[in-house]
Amino acid sequence: MITPFHLAIAVDDLDAARRFYGGVLGCSEGRSSTSWVDFNLYGHQLVCHEIPKRETFAANPVDGDLVPIPHFGVVLAWEDWEALGKRLEVSAIEFEISPRVRFEGQSGEQATMFFRDPAGNAIEFKAFRDFDQLFAR
Repeated sequence: MITPFHLAIAVDDLDAARRFYGGVLGCSEGRSSTSWVDFNLYGHQLVCHEIPKRETFAANPVDGDLVPIPHFGVVLAWEDWEALGKRLEVSAIEFEISPRVRFEGQSGEQATMFFRDPAGNAIEFKAFRDFDQLFAR
């Protein structure tokens, strides 16, 4: 069994976060207040705290892509990753890194995609055909 994680992120508009995480990504909403809201992100607790907008982003090169830093995300089953990619394309999400396979034919081969939420938080969803490759070297 995978232990669920808890992640708190900053957003500058709770209504926009609700539309994005609840509407676009399909995450169910949990507890909330006037300054934060919980979402069920594939069995993990994502808490969006409302704070003023910030602009502190960077990137690191990984297998030919510039990976946004900081970022967070979830590792999905391959079929779930493919379904989410199709859902996001239909929703006209602007990808930072479009859905693709990274490290193809190598140890750690994975499917990945990056995009941002309305507050600018970078999100990665990835998948492995073989979960044993998650920490492969």
